[in-house]
Amino acid sequence: MKLPFAKKKELKQQVNSTTIEDHREEILSKGRKFKYPFQYARHKLVIKTIIIGVVAVVLLAGFGWLQLYQLQSTSDILYRFTKVIPLSVAKVDGESVRFSDYLMIFKSSITALEAQEGTFTGSEVGATWRSQYKRQALDSAIEFAYALKLARELDIEITREQILEAEKEHRTVDGVERSEESFAKIIRANFGLSVEEYERLLMLSLTKRAVSAKIDEDALLLAEEVEALLESNGGDFAQVAEILDGSVIFDETGELVSRMNLDGGRADMASRLEIGKWSKKFLSRNGDGYYFVKSLARGEGQVKYVSLRVPFGEFSKRMQTLMDEGKVQEFITIQRTGEGDDEDKN
Repeated sequence: MKLPFAKKKELKQQVNSTTIEDHREEILSKGRKFKYPFQYARHKLVIKTIIIGVVAVVLLAGFGWLQLYQLQSTSDILYRFTKVIPLSVAKVDGESVRFSDYLMIFKSSITALEAQEGTFTGSEVGATWRSQYKRQALDSAIEFAYALKLARELDIEITREQILEAEKEHRTVDGVERSEESFAKIIRANFGLSVEEYERLLMLSLTKRAVSAKIDEDALLLAEEVEALLESNGGDFAQVAEILDGSVIFDETGELVSRMNLDGGRADMASRLEIGKWSKKFLSRNGDGYYFVKSLARGEGQVKYVSLRVPFGEFSKRMQTLMDEGKVQEFITIQRTGEGDDEDKN
């Protein structure tokens, strides 16, 4: 029997709007049976991963804290760790002292010592030396951090060019400049440092030197007095030292030394002076004061000289004041010489 046209139209609408929608929902419902278990499992996996990650970080942090702050380990692994994570070994006048700087300075010092004397591992003498070098490294790191703080306040900036110039001076021996590759091997063998670390150490030293000169007005005035006395007595360095009675430091080589002698730049300056002439004041490369140099004799690549040093004192005075006021906080315990035996726990 054929359906009327109206009935056919009504049936077609039902199939399109209701039957198909129900069929679609039925298929989706079956699919959800597989979808939701996977979503739930993935959710649990994410939560477990986060928990494991947090526990691992806590354990790693606890291990690092124990090794660095309690056992005072100086291992290469922990040194690399402190280069990535900016931990503090001390504070000076509110300025954080990088743990990585302390370990870098210690590493360079102890490597240089062991390169000359042999390894001290396991010996009582070695423990004593390591303790002393740890103390020196911490003191230096604190001073460098304070110098960086003062440099910001005084608007002093050490440029990349200054660092490279100082590095070039160190690479040059008897007028011959070593290649970057050979120099990198030398500082690795003698100091245990990469070129990047070595340049960091140079930057810290140059900063302290610049700051020391900037803040020390007394040293500047004394240097001007020395200059006037030298002009008046014809360059008699010993007499000036006697007149100023301990305020300046007199020194002479006694014999010819290499013009590349590591003496704060005095031999290099003497090599550029005529015999019997003396220099104006110049800043020591070591950052310990102003130098005056008089050239006495010269050989092939060698010089003989006398010198006067006007020492810097203001920086040390400020550091001592901060210590007396309790503004230097150390987060590890390293006793100074004479304060008792420091057990080397590394």
